[in-house]
Amino acid sequence: MREIRISDVTMRRAASNKELSLSFKEKLEMAKLLDHLGVSTIEVEGIESAKADSLRIKSLASLVRNSALAVPVKMNVENIDLVCNALKDAVHPRLIVKAAVSPARMEYVYRKKADAMLEDVATTISECRKRVDEVDFIANDATRADGAYLRQVVSCAIQAGATTVTICDAAGNMLPDEFAEFIRSLKADIPALADVTLGISCNNALYMADACAIAGIIEGVGEVKATTYPMDVVSLGRLSKILADKADACQATTTVRTTELKRAISQVSWICESGRSQYSPFETGVREADESIVLTERDDQEAVMQCVSRLGYDLSLEDQAAVYEAFQRVASKKESVGSRELDAIVASAALQVPATYVLESYVINSGNQIKATANICMRKDEETLQAVCMGDGPIDAAFLALEQLAGQHYELDDFQVNSVTQGQEAMGETVVKLIWEGKVYSGRGISTDIIGSSIRAYVNALNKIVYEEQN
Repeated sequence: MREIRISDVTMRRAASNKELSLSFKEKLEMAKLLDHLGVSTIEVEGIESAKADSLRIKSLASLVRNSALAVPVKMNVENIDLVCNALKDAVHPRLIVKAAVSPARMEYVYRKKADAMLEDVATTISECRKRVDEVDFIANDATRADGAYLRQVVSCAIQAGATTVTICDAAGNMLPDEFAEFIRSLKADIPALADVTLGISCNNALYMADACAIAGIIEGVGEVKATTYPMDVVSLGRLSKILADKADACQATTTVRTTELKRAISQVSWICESGRSQYSPFETGVREADESIVLTERDDQEAVMQCVSRLGYDLSLEDQAAVYEAFQRVASKKESVGSRELDAIVASAALQVPATYVLESYVINSGNQIKATANICMRKDEETLQAVCMGDGPIDAAFLALEQLAGQHYELDDFQVNSVTQGQEAMGETVVKLIWEGKVYSGRGISTDIIGSSIRAYVNALNKIVYEEQN
């Protein structure tokens, strides 16, 4: 019985869906879910912003241990090298080369002639194979392509080194029998397809994507692109159930853990539908502490910096020295230093900058009978800025007001509150970590008022972001 590879395209397709915005943390959480679920491949969006997207792919590469991590590349060597560098720590790296093969898409979307596209496909796949073992060539809009040209470009892709060839029915206008015949004729006309994995991607325009996928599998397809969250392609949930219940009829099975499928789909749906990343700084909640980080006074700077990097920071040599010096002072008084303490050390020692924004005043209204409201006043240079926002609690409202004053939404990576003194008048310390352009910035605030320390920590991180942007 054949084992069908399932390539989950939820994150890659979500990137082009304006109504489905996933935050950095949401993508990491989804990748962990899919990796545990047992899908063969997890596809993510490529690199547009070198800094931010490279960090995203590097973070995913460090998390995904069982599935292949697939990233699309552009048809130029610079982008291929950029993606490969981000994927260097992936256990199973995979590159995706996508090309339009129908006349309309070549002419109006890619603005290329058939011969030029053929040449670019061959060159790009060849360059990819020099760097990784797995390359997936996607023949986009294949069902509307000229038959002779489609066979020529697929043969060219295989000859150039593609290990998987995906036939994409972007129109989704075929019935299962028609699609089965389409796949059957391609296999008959291109004997080299027997030497690679034949994949399919089916659009659900006629609500036939799942049926077409099964028809393709019966004809010998080895890989199917599907989504965990409902989109306009094959459903991972329905496909897995069909293959589990009709394995003998299809003579195929998958590595997807069907016993955990319902729970995983529910979690992915919650991530996709929460929408928190679009309107709240808190998005899907702050991350849990990395309990595996335990440092002592005996650890050298290299060991400390490795843990700092695991927390998401990218520090200059000057900041590394400052953080290590502060770490030694703290570690000399404690048995061990964990991730929470290390975050606070980085926030207080790294990237100390002049204050662009200065907190003037804040008024917070909150209770069980009213919506939390924050009225914050800040000074920027000689200008006084003021914003009033409502939120899900006083700190959420305060952070939304700060975002309004800054004119930019920042992704909240972590939020920590700790007591630094004892008693009724205890001082509270807050650490806020913001992500901007793929880099983590942390701020620290101290006050007897937890809301006040949270606002000060946010402003501290905000000033670091503004300083780096200006310089």
